[in-house]
Amino acid sequence: MSARLESLPTEDTPEAVLHRVFGHAGFRGRQAEIVAHVMAGGSGLVLMPTGGGKSLCFQVPALCRPGLGVVVSPLIALMEDQVAALRQQGIAAAALHSDLPEEEAREVKRDLARGATKLLYISPERLTLDGTLDFLARRPLALFAIDEAHCVSQWGHHFRPEYRGLGLLAERFPTVPRLALTATADPRTVEDIRAQLGLTESPVFRGGFDRPNIFITAAPREQERAQLRAFIKQASDGTGAGIVYCGTRAKTEQTADWLRADGHDALCFHAGLPPEAKRDAHRRFARGDAVIMAATIAFGMGIDRPDVRWVAHLDLPRSPESWYQEIGRAGRDGLPARALLLYGAGDIALARHRIAESPATEEQKRIERARLDAMVSIAESPTCRRRILLRCFGEDAPERCGACDACLTPPHLFDGTIAAQKLLSAVLRTGRRFGLGHLVDILRGRTTDKVAQFGHDRLPTFGVGKDLSETAWRGVARQLVALGALDVAVENHGELVPTDAAKPILKGEQRVMLRAETLVAAAPRDRARATQPAMAGDPLFEALRAWRKQEAEEQGVPAYVIFHNETLAAIAERRPQDAEELAMVAGVGRSKLERYAEDVLDIIHRHG
Repeated sequence: MSARLESLPTEDTPEAVLHRVFGHAGFRGRQAEIVAHVMAGGSGLVLMPTGGGKSLCFQVPALCRPGLGVVVSPLIALMEDQVAALRQQGIAAAALHSDLPEEEAREVKRDLARGATKLLYISPERLTLDGTLDFLARRPLALFAIDEAHCVSQWGHHFRPEYRGLGLLAERFPTVPRLALTATADPRTVEDIRAQLGLTESPVFRGGFDRPNIFITAAPREQERAQLRAFIKQASDGTGAGIVYCGTRAKTEQTADWLRADGHDALCFHAGLPPEAKRDAHRRFARGDAVIMAATIAFGMGIDRPDVRWVAHLDLPRSPESWYQEIGRAGRDGLPARALLLYGAGDIALARHRIAESPATEEQKRIERARLDAMVSIAESPTCRRRILLRCFGEDAPERCGACDACLTPPHLFDGTIAAQKLLSAVLRTGRRFGLGHLVDILRGRTTDKVAQFGHDRLPTFGVGKDLSETAWRGVARQLVALGALDVAVENHGELVPTDAAKPILKGEQRVMLRAETLVAAAPRDRARATQPAMAGDPLFEALRAWRKQEAEEQGVPAYVIFHNETLAAIAERRPQDAEELAMVAGVGRSKLERYAEDVLDIIHRHG
């Protein structure tokens, strides 16, 4: 079904465009304030959580102001999905990037030259070419929007060197509003974005980073597959998707393999796959199927699918910013979602070693160590994890969020000073040459062949730790690594090595409070059921989803650009009897009403 594309009359008010084009009754949060600022010709930086409605902050004024709206985007898949969504709403949108076939690129340029395009999505490399800038300089421009603006900053977790060139927009187009937008930026990154884009005199619109609909759980990685299986069983709703982030390419493939063996529709995604395999995996995920994507962070920005119900990490992320961006891909529709973080002492040690051995400057290394320490603090925290996470973005939060495992089931703390001394002593008495498994055997008094071979059954530390389980000793070791008192020789065979921070503990000068070990802290069953979409299982809702899937496949677009799940759920609940009633449902704008009213009303009548 082809779209009737149009450029809206510029006399339309933002409120009228919001309702008629996007089908929303009103703006949310700070959207109205931001839109009014841009409408008046102002520039600025928008910090708003994933799913908070950043796109409307530039799409609405771009449609209302005279001229072309130019949106800088870092990923081709992201551009294509957003253009497809806008075309569904009847907007003359186009994308210009390196993967576009030459004939299609010429057609886009012809439409731009004759003023037939209202919103242009473009890659930073393409935009900063002299020819592109000269071309734009000869045309009226509504605004520039720099999406995923953290890519501008060298401190950002997805720094893109090509984004640094966007600073010239302020010089070449001083009268055109520039709006930078991101969901993840700590205070240092915020200031770097403003400096690089010439926005130091422009306001920062903070919409808050909290995503209270995402329930956060973190746990030691003890039985990885069993822990992930239990999490998926609890978090999945049978209709949405899930993402498993892995630290290596090989692990994504292995994880997808065993998930498929378990009966899941699982895919893998990493930068080493052939381009066609990556496109196919992304297409399957975006299509709306209930799939699980096992991926590295290469499967990152541009994941606009709103019904991702859960995100799991099988390895420790390198910073709170990375973690926040990745878990933020869950629950974009505002419905309950879940995030699981599994981690081990080796993750922490490996990350520290990578920072130490990187060619970065000492200042960069210091900042990266601080970010890693903040991530470790979140993982090991005996108190609200969300509170610590939000502090990383300069945001205060209540002491208890009520939506993380540490708040729901606060861990038990105990004085672990003696346990820490026993483990550190065992490390020293065995010559700093052994891994944790062997040390636990010594502490628990197990006379294994290896213990006997080295005569470690004659050490004073042999058998002094029988009071703690093997799991508990692993927890002591991991928490000592997190505290910096132990290191792991990741370049060898994982031997434990004391650091200078171990000395005051061994001397009894420093008290060590440790968390009692438990396996995955599960949310209560009623919360797990709360992740189910309100209409899941309803015959009309399922019929609408089936129609949407078929329609999306015929058009070759992601299912969510037809209608979001929440829109289908509202339709199924209200059961509108005519086009006028259907137009009152949030998410049904004029273009979609013209396209789909007949089909949707027919399905409703057949299920009456």
